[in-house]
Amino acid sequence: QVQLVESGGGLVQAGRSLRLSCAASGNIFSINAMGWYRQAPGKQRELVASITSGGRTNYADSVKGRFTISRDNAKNTVYLQMNSLKPEDTAVYYCNAEGVKQKYTWGYGDYWGQGTQVTVSS
Repeated sequence: QVQLVESGGGLVQAGRSLRLSCAASGNIFSINAMGWYRQAPGKQRELVASITSGGRTNYADSVKGRFTISRDNAKNTVYLQMNSLKPEDTAVYYCNAEGVKQKYTWGYGDYWGQGTQVTVSS
């Protein structure tokens, strides 16, 4: 069974930084894309940033220039460096792995982490 474990959330003042990590495990052969989504209270879950196995990145307009996504394919781990945080960045951040191929199995799957809370105080 594939599992995604997130870490690095917390409470931080506006203007400061946080780094989120997400490690995927479970006899994984490859992962097509990994990304971070967030969901604030009363709002829909939205894409923050994503990165393909080849390193192509995509960012929400609201985080461009402040957040950086990176990935270690050998460790099946994705990171999100968040700088210049704003109160509006407050949300639960979810890790996503898309197109996961496990060893000795057929087909691909998509998986989510349990979420980590990021709170930015003004």
